Amino acid sequence: MQEKITAIIIAKNEADMLAACLATVAWCDQVLVLDSGSTDDTAKIAEQAGAKVVLFSHSSFARLRNEALKHVSTEWVFYLDADERVLPQLAREIQVHIETGKDTTLQLERKNVFFGQAFSAGGWSPDYVTRIFRKTSLRGWSGVVHESPEFEGGVVQLQIPLVHLTHRSVSDGLKKSVVWTALEAELLSETLTFAVTPRTVIRKGVMEFLRRGFFWRGYKDGTPGMMEALIQGINKMLVYLQVWELQQQPPIEQQYKAAEKEIADLWRKKS
Repeated sequence: MQEKITAIIIAKNEADMLAACLATVAWCDQVLVLDSGSTDDTAKIAEQAGAKVVLFSHSSFARLRNEALKHVSTEWVFYLDADERVLPQLAREIQVHIETGKDTTLQLERKNVFFGQAFSAGGWSPDYVTRIFRKTSLRGWSGVVHESPEFEGGVVQLQIPLVHLTHRSVSDGLKKSVVWTALEAELLSETLTFAVTPRTVIRKGVMEFLRRGFFWRGYKDGTPGMMEALIQGINKMLVYLQVWELQQQPPIEQQYKAAEKEIADLWRKKS
């Protein structure tokens, strides 16, 4: 009997990207969209396309992936994001591997497209992701920001890439940065042994820009490559700025509450 596969898409406010993603996994036996707190038409679009929708919100991407796995009944599972696309050749390659029944885990190479251009350097290529599993081999996912799968058995590298249409605009990238830099800062603040200073923030940002743009040869992708290197440098600065914020004592939130109380007390004395 031919084994079946479920495509899992974790999505939040992806109304603009979801329909096109769903169209590229229509060959899967089942499609499951886990909506992690959308305020747009993400869930409606998924339902209209015939996908099963699960509502579950959490800050941990690993927790979201693990929750989605609970709702899968097929032998295989394929995780992808709303801004990723499966080419017809990749779909066929996946089906061939599933039909043989010999493999337990499949790894893909992502073709990352930034600002309309496929990148070949800057740390973005090659970019390997492990996303397809025989369900019985997948133990689960761990990690808050950069989650990783825990599985049994070996990995087979597929030949056809998964297309990743990311950073479609500067504002699109900033929206993502708001979410993941805050999570990364929280994790980093728990282990960092020194106080963050303005010098720390600048140094970290410059180092990331130089790493992406020159050491990892982001310049080979032209102006878009160098712009993305600059954005990654800014993101690194945002992480350390938020670590600095978390290090403040008393916490900044308490400082504002104290200021509000002081103003309220002045008005009470006046009356």
